[in-house]
Amino acid sequence: MNASFIDMSAHAGSSLESLNEWVAQVAALTRPDAVHWCDGSDAENDALTAAMQADGTLIKLNEETHPGSWLHRSDPQDVARVEHLTFVCTTERDDAGPNNHWMAPADAHARIDALFDGCMRGRTLYVIPYCMGPIDSPLSRCGVEITDSPYVVANMRIMTRMGAPALARIEREGHFVKGLHSTGELDPDRRFIMHFPEELAIKSYGSGYGGNALLGKKCHALRIASHQARTEGWLAEHMLILGLENPQGETHYIAAAFPSACGKTNLAMLIPPEGYLKDGWKVTTVGDDICWMRPGGDGRLYAINPEAGFFGVAPGTSKKSNPNALASIQYNTIFTNVGLTADNQPWWEGLGEGAPVTDWRGEPYNAAKRPAAHPNSRFTVSARQCPSYSPESENPVGVPISAIVFGGRRPSLVPLVFEARDWTHGVLIGAAMGSETTAAATGAVGVMRRDPMAMKPFCGYNFADYFSHWLDFDNGNNKLPKIFHVNWFRRGAEGDFLWPGFGENLRVLEWMIGRVKGTAGAVETPIGNLPTASDLNLEGVALSAEAVEKLFGFERAGWQEEFASIGEYLEEYGPRMPQALKDEQRRIAAQLQD
Repeated sequence: MNASFIDMSAHAGSSLESLNEWVAQVAALTRPDAVHWCDGSDAENDALTAAMQADGTLIKLNEETHPGSWLHRSDPQDVARVEHLTFVCTTERDDAGPNNHWMAPADAHARIDALFDGCMRGRTLYVIPYCMGPIDSPLSRCGVEITDSPYVVANMRIMTRMGAPALARIEREGHFVKGLHSTGELDPDRRFIMHFPEELAIKSYGSGYGGNALLGKKCHALRIASHQARTEGWLAEHMLILGLENPQGETHYIAAAFPSACGKTNLAMLIPPEGYLKDGWKVTTVGDDICWMRPGGDGRLYAINPEAGFFGVAPGTSKKSNPNALASIQYNTIFTNVGLTADNQPWWEGLGEGAPVTDWRGEPYNAAKRPAAHPNSRFTVSARQCPSYSPESENPVGVPISAIVFGGRRPSLVPLVFEARDWTHGVLIGAAMGSETTAAATGAVGVMRRDPMAMKPFCGYNFADYFSHWLDFDNGNNKLPKIFHVNWFRRGAEGDFLWPGFGENLRVLEWMIGRVKGTAGAVETPIGNLPTASDLNLEGVALSAEAVEKLFGFERAGWQEEFASIGEYLEEYGPRMPQALKDEQRRIAAQLQD
């Protein structure tokens, strides 16, 4: 323990006193062999990765094809978010809402602290000061994660602004989000991810997987930040941010919410179709997963990406689906739970080249036994390595948002795109959003569930209050973006996707910006404003008659059933559900009956 206090004394100072006290308390509880304050330096990272290579935590990949890159294999029972073991611990149960698992704060602390007791014996306790967002942005927020996982340190260095600059900001501000993590025994029966929004604190035990262990990511940037955002008058959302520049040199920024593994990263790094490229269209990437938005002095919503890296799903990433992502991860990348080729290159299903010899568990590849890469295998890489990286990612003011997009996997009913009539209608579209589940979370895959704003696993408080918070932005002073809904995943009678997707999605984004500028046409329907096929530039896209009908059509009977279901869903949140949203649902339901 002496080493612990020697380390901490180097960070003495009145504004860091609470941090030093907390580290001392955690060290007394967890009893590590040593305490290391992370500075984020190259030397520190080199030493950590060398130690992880020595103990097998990291496997060096082919230095010629993937320089500076590593493979990590997690425990086979620790490969995804564990929503059933994730709790929001508020004083009042109703503040957490039916969308969250709840535990009383005192009970939660007692239960998880019993697991933390002595858990770091034989290990090093790492103190990770980090900043979510550009280090000098007033929109950014700081945190400190304490962990016993050097793998977490290496990933947090990529995903956040971590180290000395963050510690300096914490010293200036005097406050931060506290995150305590231990891999524990990696026992699924001794695993919890606890959030204490009223305390701005997180405790995670028993998992080394990204979303459960990289506490700056979903835990801080969404569950805790959504609570901060409501208190402070901003929005913390599960959204990508992209810049769309037209041939005239105008750039519009779009924020879009999709559930995990539904194409966020692909859209964020979209490469325009060949004809658009020749005409001068460009897409730049501000962020691929999380968006913090706040009204600026001019009333527009300005957004930052609080993350500094990408924690992307590997399977399906290819030269065809996302060449920018593939280019990003050719060097200085940490891969988790992918397969390996004979010459030690990372491999996953959908890559389109090479062949695996070893699967994600480190066993000889046998397609009949399991896929080479886990369906939720990941890559961690600096956003700066992306060819479409936007310098505006470091703009402390953020970027002005012209359009907000919601979407999910809907094989039937939902058309390619439609526009909300106004802000309240848009909030209802987001609140009612549905999608098929994917491998990013434990549980059944392919089941349709409501996932409001793609925030179902991530909202740190009662969804009814969250919807009210969204509605409050329509206050007469703000110049709010238009809201749209998209569905890239509509299927035909034979089960095939009707829309080509990928780069062709730019055609839909172009229509959206046309609607923002008032230059694009649409047809009014009860569910919103739909384009006709002629309202989109479909030059070079061959669509069948069935595709045109279903992608641009409106199926009244199906939507009658959908809105009846939406009405039932809203009632699940009880008296806190804002009346304006229920009135909007009833108004549209009545229109659908006419």
